[in-house]
Amino acid sequence: MITKDELRKLFLFEALTEDQLQWIVDHGTVVEYEPPEPVYREGEPATCFIVLLEGAISLTRLVHGQEVEFTRTDQLGVYAGATQAYLGDQVKQVYPNTLKPLSPVRILELPADEFGPILRKWFPMGMHLLEGLFFGMRATQTVIGERERLLALGSLSAGLTHELNNPASAAVRATAALRDKVAGMRHKLAMIADGKIDARRLHRLVEYQEIAVKRAANAPKLSALETTDAEDEFVDWLDEHGISGGYDLASTLVAGDATVAWLEEIAQTVNATDLEAATRWLAYTIETELLMGEIDDAVGRISGLVHAAKQYSQLDRAPHQVMDVHELLDSTLVMLTAKIPPDVTVVKEYDRTLPDIPGYPAELNQVWTNLIDNALGAMGERGTLTIRTERDGDQLVVSVNDTGPGVAPEIRPRIFEPFFTTKPVGEGTGLGLDISYRIVVNKHGGDIRVDSAPGNTTFSVHLPLTD
Repeated sequence: MITKDELRKLFLFEALTEDQLQWIVDHGTVVEYEPPEPVYREGEPATCFIVLLEGAISLTRLVHGQEVEFTRTDQLGVYAGATQAYLGDQVKQVYPNTLKPLSPVRILELPADEFGPILRKWFPMGMHLLEGLFFGMRATQTVIGERERLLALGSLSAGLTHELNNPASAAVRATAALRDKVAGMRHKLAMIADGKIDARRLHRLVEYQEIAVKRAANAPKLSALETTDAEDEFVDWLDEHGISGGYDLASTLVAGDATVAWLEEIAQTVNATDLEAATRWLAYTIETELLMGEIDDAVGRISGLVHAAKQYSQLDRAPHQVMDVHELLDSTLVMLTAKIPPDVTVVKEYDRTLPDIPGYPAELNQVWTNLIDNALGAMGERGTLTIRTERDGDQLVVSVNDTGPGVAPEIRPRIFEPFFTTKPVGEGTGLGLDISYRIVVNKHGGDIRVDSAPGNTTFSVHLPLTD
């Protein structure tokens, strides 16, 4: 049993009349539960309205077959269970989540089939308002949520497709060019074989080919001036030895880290009549190696983009895991590359000594997406976006800083409210920071803070280092 004095101490019942409190006493039942067995399970018929009297509880939901905790509390008087009992038969009365005791708990249970009607009797106007709010909000969130998800998916897909197209096109071009160069190598080799090169000299020429491959694979990056000087030196040497097309050959030889001294050695190996064919054959060797390097780089970029997409969406991974926040931030930046204007500079100030932390990476990626997208929107076409990680006591801090106009002091207290937005009508729903707040604060036990001035706005996400 529970007394009226006990009920008055709970915020949920403090304003009820004596008769209303007596009804709660007469119809309520106090039940004790021990972990790990749940008080009720998601999807079961909602038979009871639940009020916490003692202990701590958690609420979880199933998301794609995985159980995800979205809140835990030890605040007395919090309620759950048949919270939609006042709607009666207008909605299916099932538990929307699973309630688990985290410690021995005392629960006040009120039968839903009696509690719903009495609420409508006690507070008729309030029930009408709640009913309108419930169905109105559900319809609004359904329509807007679907539209927002489609727009977000379209934007991310367009950005990813654009990023994939560049290396894919490069690989296709390099493959086509490689086919031509290999055909040229075969032709030049046949010309050399038709000449009067003895086996020893031909063997030496093949050794030069191997040297050319190794030098091309490790060719250093030259400045524009260094490249021009080296090409001029090659052109002079090629002209002196009667080899046509010197400018085209020179650029290839420079790119492959060849030297004039190396060409002199080749000239000593073959007859003068075979020198041009030998030089072009070795140039084709260098060019094929460079093209294969381009293909390897392009395929590596494609693989990296696919990895970033998987990291961002957390495909094939448990919802709760120990994670490296830097990998999450990098994958989010990759997914948002198409949204970053050319004149916006991205600066990453990562503390790589920070440990991995437990959490829900897919949902934290949504937080990074919202914060970075908002920062880009605030700056427009020009500015600096700084992503910083650091340690603050027993918390890991991720900061997103932008050089936009800042958040006005009068609206700062409202930015985490649902549906509050500073964007023009028709752009955005104001759900980004609200969702981010709930993910960080309610789900991870962390905090989001904002410090803003014109030209310097920072959103800081504080996450516990341990569960």
